[in-house]
Amino acid sequence: MSFDPLEKVNRLRRANPKRVFDPKGGRLPPGQYLTEKFPVLHYGSVPKFDPKTWDFKVWGLVENPIRLSWDEFTKLTTTTTTVDINCVTRWSKFDTMWEGVPWTWVMENAKPKPASKFAMAHCEYGFTANIPLDDLLADEATMLAYKFDGKPLEPDHGYPMRLLVPHLYFWKSAKWLRGIEFMPQDRPGFWEGYGYHMHGDPWTEERFS
Repeated sequence: MSFDPLEKVNRLRRANPKRVFDPKGGRLPPGQYLTEKFPVLHYGSVPKFDPKTWDFKVWGLVENPIRLSWDEFTKLTTTTTTVDINCVTRWSKFDTMWEGVPWTWVMENAKPKPASKFAMAHCEYGFTANIPLDDLLADEATMLAYKFDGKPLEPDHGYPMRLLVPHLYFWKSAKWLRGIEFMPQDRPGFWEGYGYHMHGDPWTEERFS
């Protein structure tokens, strides 16, 4: 890992964004600029994927813990969605198309217990991102995504799978997802521990804690 995540957060805090015209009239959150590209931003190297050993788990405050192989996961029913995404580093990309397993599948099959109020996304290399359960339920576009623009995710963008929570800043759509933990109380994930906001709403600019 080649850089200090705390310095990355501090640089973003010091940034002085320019005012940007919103060509779509109200779709661009404050402090963001529009791009046609799909910038690559992550900490550390891209993990290798072995479909023979990869698995996805759901555990914590659930009635039915889940463990799926890659073959089992890709046989689940999928849905597609087209959404805008907004990165905490201030770029936004409109009309992105994703395909994956809808979040409702997780809820219906894992059956979170009533005391479960938050989820932690667990990813390769121990990276994590915390999300309130209400946010995961609030947007029907929330999914376990493994295709972008009709093709498998590129390694830099989370192959083989990432969480998609499009109405929050994009770091909450954690890349290289390996599991979901249901929790009774909130606790910071990786970037939240370095100063990013615990929630991450782009419309109220919840960038930092």
